[in-house]
Amino acid sequence: FAFQVTSSTRQLCKKKKISAIFPFLLLEILSPFPLWYREGFLWKRGRDNGQFLSRKFILSEREGALKYFNKHDAKEPKAIIKIEHLNATFQPSKIGNPNGLQITYLKDNSTRNVFVFHEDGKEIVDWFNAIRAARFHYLQVAFPGASDADLVPKLTRNYLKEGYMEKTGPKQTEGFKKRWFTIDDRRLMYFKDPLDAFARGEVFIGSKDNNYIVLEGLPPSTQGNHWQFGITIVTPDRKFLFACETQYEQQGWITAFQKVIDRPMLPQEYAVEAHFKHKP
Repeated sequence: FAFQVTSSTRQLCKKKKISAIFPFLLLEILSPFPLWYREGFLWKRGRDNGQFLSRKFILSEREGALKYFNKHDAKEPKAIIKIEHLNATFQPSKIGNPNGLQITYLKDNSTRNVFVFHEDGKEIVDWFNAIRAARFHYLQVAFPGASDADLVPKLTRNYLKEGYMEKTGPKQTEGFKKRWFTIDDRRLMYFKDPLDAFARGEVFIGSKDNNYIVLEGLPPSTQGNHWQFGITIVTPDRKFLFACETQYEQQGWITAFQKVIDRPMLPQEYAVEAHFKHKP
């Protein structure tokens, strides 16, 4: 059914905090635009075999989720991705397709990567914009006092830096291994392969006010063969040792780490830090 929403109805919904009980009902009431719904097929990279196969995707703002199905006639989705935790960024070089899109979300406090593309560039752009629109409406409800200018930077985000470095383990006696690294906001993730579905490990990068430091070089006692240009990340729990192939890469990573560390932590980031789990 259809009904007209007046400004007094909107104010009443906000005052009574209906969003705490029916967040997406409130979203439909408060939004001057229809809720986003998009359905179609994208080529998705398999988590284990690395093959790109056609998969059905549905973005339903009413359900607050992006879903995909492993079979075209499947009734139950393979994954349900909450719009709250959804991010998308174009990755043509990494995926090896000019229309490549990387979708990420949190699963059990770890980042899950989904790599997709479409033959039609307009189609993948339309999916990207639909995700941004759904995110925008979600954030309008989650942060009712925020301005549009405050919300737009939160719709989707690109990674601060990606590339190869070498790393050693927590005992700092293991050999250095080459890994693909990604800085996503305050998450530093490392992968054996850039197109892995899950990271081998994730590290929370806090602020300098909370004793997080980035240093050029490695401790003198560092063992094992490694690239020449080292980086040490000091956290309240331990030190993380990385090595870069060139000085140019080393300085690029140090600059990226410093940007994160120089930024004061938001209240919600303290909760992330407290519950953060990383693999050594």
